Amino acid sequence: MRASETLDDDAGAACDAQGEPQAGLVLIFSGEQPRFEMIPLVAGAVELGRGEVAGVRIDDKRMSRTHASVAFDGHRWKVRDGGSRNGTAIDGEAIAGARVFEAPRLLRTGASLFLLATDVRPFRLGIARAGDVVMGPALQRSFQAIARAARFGRVLHLTGESGAGKEIAARAFHDAARGGPFVAVNGATLPEGMAERLLFGARKGAYTSAVDAKGLVQSADGGTLFLDEIAELCPGVQAKLLRVLETKEVSALGAERPERVDIRLVSATLKDLRSEVAAGRMRADLFFRIGMPAVPLPALRDRIEEIPWLVERAVRAVSEAAGGLRLHASFVEACLLRRWPGNVRELAAEARSAAQLAVDDGGVVLARHLASNAGLAVEATSPPPKISDDVIEQALLAAGGNVSQAARALGMHRNQLNRWRARREEGNGTGGPRSEEP
Repeated sequence: MRASETLDDDAGAACDAQGEPQAGLVLIFSGEQPRFEMIPLVAGAVELGRGEVAGVRIDDKRMSRTHASVAFDGHRWKVRDGGSRNGTAIDGEAIAGARVFEAPRLLRTGASLFLLATDVRPFRLGIARAGDVVMGPALQRSFQAIARAARFGRVLHLTGESGAGKEIAARAFHDAARGGPFVAVNGATLPEGMAERLLFGARKGAYTSAVDAKGLVQSADGGTLFLDEIAELCPGVQAKLLRVLETKEVSALGAERPERVDIRLVSATLKDLRSEVAAGRMRADLFFRIGMPAVPLPALRDRIEEIPWLVERAVRAVSEAAGGLRLHASFVEACLLRRWPGNVRELAAEARSAAQLAVDDGGVVLARHLASNAGLAVEATSPPPKISDDVIEQALLAAGGNVSQAARALGMHRNQLNRWRARREEGNGTGGPRSEEP
């Protein structure tokens, strides 16, 4: 594990090592604690068990001395359970004997969890922690790009899903720039007709009942304005914001003359700004002023190595108030197998909720404490109507029959896929019509 209070802008160089990809495992949870250790496959295979494995100490009392073996031939993974007492699972499904998989993601042996990676080199950055912020390798690379943007410029555009951490990223830009106030505002929450006054201020007499009021732009003078959902601003406000950036002057409503302001701007949106420009909802001149550099923040499902740490932090917060909780591998495994469309924000809320249930249910946070719809799409009761029987069958075939893997590829929960299979088998057995949708 690598813990850090700051990010070295050149730290990602190690991930660009020359040579062939190195398949391996990444240990991310063991002994009721998050871990981060890389275990490369030597000659394409590794034997897992309690004790030392490839220089990594695994003190998991639920692992056998010779628990399982993992091999990769460059195309497929072969996992063999060695008759262990506490079992081996791939993507949440227990296996017996040896099984071959095309693209498994998660291995559980006893109470230890591993990511299976065709190339472990991108994981060399490890886990970085700065205060309450947890960053895996993918997020660290984004933050390195943010640090570069702060060093060489005064604007930054962030993209990414809701809950992926855009405000934290904006604060990182501000901290790297070293100076002034940090002011955050969501463009979607500015009341219609009031955005101009709230952003740029007003002077007494500008309209009925108007009083002198400083705008958010003036409040950010000498520092950073973080403007989330910038695409929601009306064209008139966009034009005035562009003028602020180009002239370093702001004109409050009713003011006789502009004021000098000097701000750094971090903008963000869930939308594609180029598409917004094409549709006439975003001014092209403003887009060309703020749209670059753009840094994408990866979704949590693309940086799942962070999940054990995020879960542990959420559970610890409840534990400190409740007098002690233990985190079970089954709960972390359940979290790792879900897509989390609400990203870190959703995961943290659901982990806290589960921990609260565990307080009066044995004091151990287990998989059963995770809500059945947590981490799934909002409309998760049925798959999208365009997913046909043939598509589902192909997904199952590509996954080698692994229900969890196929469900993840289809963007649905494994329980949905199991229900579809049950209905399909019942229909085929009785000669009933084929269902076109699960």
